[in-house]
Amino acid sequence: MIGDDIAAISTAPGEGGIAIVRLSGNSVIEKVEQIFQPYRAGIKLSDKEGYSLSLGWLCDEKMEIIDEVLLGLMRAPRSYTGEDVVEINCHGGTLPARRCLETVMRQGIRLAQPGEFTRRAFLNGRLDVSQAEAVIEVIRAKTERGMNLALKQLAGRNSREISLLEDQLIEVNAMLEASLDFPDEVGDLDYSVAQGKLREVKNRIDKLLLAGERAEIYREGINVAICGKPNVGKSSLLNALLRKEKAIVTSVPGTTRDIIEDYINIRGIPVKLRDTAGIRFTEDLVERIGIERSQEVISEADLVLFILDVGTGIDQEDREIYEKIEKKNKIVLVNKEDLEEKNISETELEQLFPGVKIVRGSIIEETGLEELEESMEKAVLSGQLQSDDMEVMINLRQKNALLTAKRHIEDSLAVMGKVSLDCLGVDIWGALEALGEINGKNLKEEVIERIFHDFCIGK
Repeated sequence: MIGDDIAAISTAPGEGGIAIVRLSGNSVIEKVEQIFQPYRAGIKLSDKEGYSLSLGWLCDEKMEIIDEVLLGLMRAPRSYTGEDVVEINCHGGTLPARRCLETVMRQGIRLAQPGEFTRRAFLNGRLDVSQAEAVIEVIRAKTERGMNLALKQLAGRNSREISLLEDQLIEVNAMLEASLDFPDEVGDLDYSVAQGKLREVKNRIDKLLLAGERAEIYREGINVAICGKPNVGKSSLLNALLRKEKAIVTSVPGTTRDIIEDYINIRGIPVKLRDTAGIRFTEDLVERIGIERSQEVISEADLVLFILDVGTGIDQEDREIYEKIEKKNKIVLVNKEDLEEKNISETELEQLFPGVKIVRGSIIEETGLEELEESMEKAVLSGQLQSDDMEVMINLRQKNALLTAKRHIEDSLAVMGKVSLDCLGVDIWGALEALGEINGKNLKEEVIERIFHDFCIGK
């Protein structure tokens, strides 16, 4: 229940410089004051203003020292939760933090539930649901780009976009109700104006959904498989992109027997890069198992990097491998361009791989890698890069609400002028209710519970 006092350890477990025990509630300042002994005599926490720090000892009921701590004080409503908040900065490590938490809980402060601090921020009007969901996006961000998108959502970018859509729909609804209630004074609904505004809303929703698809890539990342026949440079490419020696590289064909993978950041996109065994016919049981696993990895990949050896040319093995990936999103890398003898021509590449991005380079000399990374970004976003400034992060819940609103608007446009204004208003209100789910105006309690269930305790 909101109104009682809560506490939790807000830092990750393990050793560190400090650990933070966070408290929130109407009485936390007075309760902590009972067990805090400041270095400067005469200082009372209850008399201090917000955004202040106090150094001293945290003690138990017998005033025996628990730890030396620094107390941060934030007063309602200008705090994270909108309530009085105390943050106890104690020494890092599992034991000091746990002892501090147990001590404050003995003052009648209960352990917070997962996400309860952020939930209180929502319930107290400090954040809307969209901003609250951004908190966990910030925590889970894998790249700078993903974090920047999450921070824009936390700053209210999504909320402002939804407010603009709501304003236009409310304007259409006001026109409709005026025509219903005051037909003599207002006259009939101006269908052309109403249609124009609804189309604007629909187009804006489409842009939001497209921007959300782009953001999903920056949030979740992609799987990239490196494939080709043995000894074309697959493991060398993995090492070059990772900037470390992850895979064993030799001149012996079939060195890689199993899937080798690691994570990298390519232009803000989290990438799981997977080096596969060279695909060929072999009697070796272990290598054959590795090839079977490679084919599974390739089938699951969002993008395939198909490597050719400019020295050996394109042979039957290459052609058979390409047949297996022809329908995949792919880039062809012509490797070993540092060799004097080149047996792959531009004409041959154009004939065999029409419409496929071709990158020529030398992994050993690290040429062509920058072009390859740029091509990977373009291949994954596949035309989703736009010139507009629409940068929003949309999760599945928000996406479904936008799709529902869009469906109501499309239904309104389809029947406008054919049905009564009462019936038309039902769909417009349906769109407004769907949009209200995004910022939390129309959310049911069980949905709120589900949203904050994924948060960690202490956030």
